[in-house]
Amino acid sequence: MEELELICFQLITAAGAAKSNYIEAIQCAKEGKYEEAETLIAEGDKLLTEGHGPHTDLVQKEAAGEDVHVSLILAHAEDQMMSTEVFKVLAEELIALYKKVNK
Repeated sequence: MEELELICFQLITAAGAAKSNYIEAIQCAKEGKYEEAETLIAEGDKLLTEGHGPHTDLVQKEAAGEDVHVSLILAHAEDQMMSTEVFKVLAEELIALYKKVNK
């Protein structure tokens, strides 16, 4: 159980850090700092990828027949990962829009 909680906190931390980068990227694009925005998106992607590793491990364990205890904290961690992925798409779209509008 302690191992699962640690994994959940890794997921939540990775998602939170990535989401912060995506928000900062939008703010940079708003100021016309597109290169910095793209760098922040790439850094956010790296953080999000780091979170996918432990998540994939959990999915593989369950697929192999191992019991993975589903808890509120795991549901929260997965929700944070999913919302961050959606936020990434929105950030990329907003950056593209800022580039187009500010041409």
